Amino acid sequence: MNRVRLHHVTEFEYDGPVSESYNEVHLQPQDDEAQHCIGFRLRTTPATAPSASRDYFGNWVHRFNIVQKHRRLRVEAESTVMVQEPSPLPEQDVPLAAVDRQREALLDAHYDFLVPSTYVPTPAGIAPLLRAVEQASGGGAVGFVHAATALVHDSFRYEQGSTHVHSSVLDVLEAGAGVCQDFSHLLIALARSRGLPARYVSGYVAPRKPTDVASLEQVIGGQASHAWVEVLVPDVGWLGVDPTLGVPASDRHIRVAYGRDYGDVAPVRGVYRGQAGQRLSVDVRVRPAIDDDGCEHVRETVIRAEPEPPPEALPQQQ
Repeated sequence: MNRVRLHHVTEFEYDGPVSESYNEVHLQPQDDEAQHCIGFRLRTTPATAPSASRDYFGNWVHRFNIVQKHRRLRVEAESTVMVQEPSPLPEQDVPLAAVDRQREALLDAHYDFLVPSTYVPTPAGIAPLLRAVEQASGGGAVGFVHAATALVHDSFRYEQGSTHVHSSVLDVLEAGAGVCQDFSHLLIALARSRGLPARYVSGYVAPRKPTDVASLEQVIGGQASHAWVEVLVPDVGWLGVDPTLGVPASDRHIRVAYGRDYGDVAPVRGVYRGQAGQRLSVDVRVRPAIDDDGCEHVRETVIRAEPEPPPEALPQQQ
């Protein structure tokens, strides 16, 4: 079991005064049988009293408003999380033919994770990739997931600036490059095209020990949140895979939110009134939860709220 401390800071600086700022954030880690969020604290400058509720997909979302004029907004989230190593996969794979026979049942149960979405349309250019993955899968669904992960990792370059926050899977196919968000969208497109439900996961990747941080930053592109994918294999469950690193998700992967694509789980989203331009900076620190003496250290500061019923519709990326 891996115990990790997270410190995520987002700052907006405006060229002039703004007001009536309305914001929502997905920053509180998941808490379930595989991951336990021991502590969470959210602070803003200017100070606010965020409200907390569950969204349509069961993620924690915090909302806060700032009515007075301000030139700077700082959102700071601190978490302590315990993550278990995923269960080993069964020795016998599930034939893709068996998945085909369950297509209608899977669509009924997991419609949102099978149909095209804003960032994951069904591009015509994906057909050659899909054939290559099927040939490498060995005819099994688990094999397909791992072959698709390897193909995305090996065939596309990690290149910051090659895409932008609004890029869809079409852009990464055209550029031949992208970042973790783009690789996750492409892997989702491959899985959905083959009839396997797939969902976008936002979160963080933790180093094994403090000395690993520098090398980890080189792999995933610096101090930022991360993204990967979970694919549902019938009779097996949700399999987490990281196409950016080219590995299965492990106890290093701290899950924050699930969605159809990035548009459902943006870490920080908001609007404000004013003509000023803005500058955005994000700093994420992910460390093993140990103190200076090498002992585990946990501080429990939790924001709690009663969950609300799911809304009828979800807002799209703005």
